[in-house]
Amino acid sequence: MTEQNRGSLVSWREDIKVLDCTLRDGGLVNNFRFDDAFVKALYQANVQAGVDYMEFGYKASKDIFKVEDYGKWKFCDEASIREIVGENPTDLKIAVMTDVGRTDFKKDIIDRKDSVIDLVRTAMYIHQIPSAIEMIEDAKNKGYETCANLMAVSKVNDQDLDNGLQLLADSCVDVIYLVDSFGAFYPEQIQRLTDKYMNFAAKTGKKIGIHAHNNQNLAFANTIEGLKDGISYLDATVCGMGRGAGNCYMESLLAFLKNPNYKLNVIMDFIEKYMLEMKKHYHWGFDIPYLLTGVFNSHPSSAIDFIKEGRTDYSRLQQELMDMD
Repeated sequence: MTEQNRGSLVSWREDIKVLDCTLRDGGLVNNFRFDDAFVKALYQANVQAGVDYMEFGYKASKDIFKVEDYGKWKFCDEASIREIVGENPTDLKIAVMTDVGRTDFKKDIIDRKDSVIDLVRTAMYIHQIPSAIEMIEDAKNKGYETCANLMAVSKVNDQDLDNGLQLLADSCVDVIYLVDSFGAFYPEQIQRLTDKYMNFAAKTGKKIGIHAHNNQNLAFANTIEGLKDGISYLDATVCGMGRGAGNCYMESLLAFLKNPNYKLNVIMDFIEKYMLEMKKHYHWGFDIPYLLTGVFNSHPSSAIDFIKEGRTDYSRLQQELMDMD
């Protein structure tokens, strides 16, 4: 990794891009049922705050998921996005997430010249990389910027990860994401993984991003650790809204970044007007059950169920998670 990619607490780098995924990861909290007023206000806040990308949700297949079971940001129809952004006459770029096996990408990802979307992200597990590359190549050929979000790497052994990263580095993708799906990593591990990702990326000129979960209250710490070590694309959500323990807090990230183009006060106003009410109706964020799933490198579904059932027998959950290993 080149030294110019490294940062410090008092510097800022022009290559840094902040991506707001409140609608997409936060949509996993409320089945993507955000009303238009909320989405428009979030879009305008991101524009005014200088955020670089806003992810509107998933491009999920309507042949797989029932439309009536979700809000429209599960599907991100072109018309739905345009109802919010029009032709998007701003510097903010629009992103969506595709998912291996869950997106009819050949039909639902239209040519970039006919879309207001700028960036197509593709989520995959390690064994799905060949299928993901096919999707990424399709999006690239249609004119989009592309990201590869390799999930659950805390469960992947080093040799498989190296092989997977080599495949992605050799592909046409623009950005490869380090994803801490279970909030299991500590900053020292993020440093080691960032070096690994950066070394693969340097061979073919890719950028690296980070998407952190907050199971152990480390999403922000891990994000700025990755930033310090050379990562360029930083995911965050307003108030950390996301599945289970949620994500890196946008307000923490913008407060940390020294780029004067980012305006923290705009996000603070949005929190006051919209997120305080949102938190009255939906539960997310650091909690003991999520801490335990992070410690044991486990999917947060068991903690989500634990909380829904109103359980407080934390030591029993700890034992259940230990027995799963």
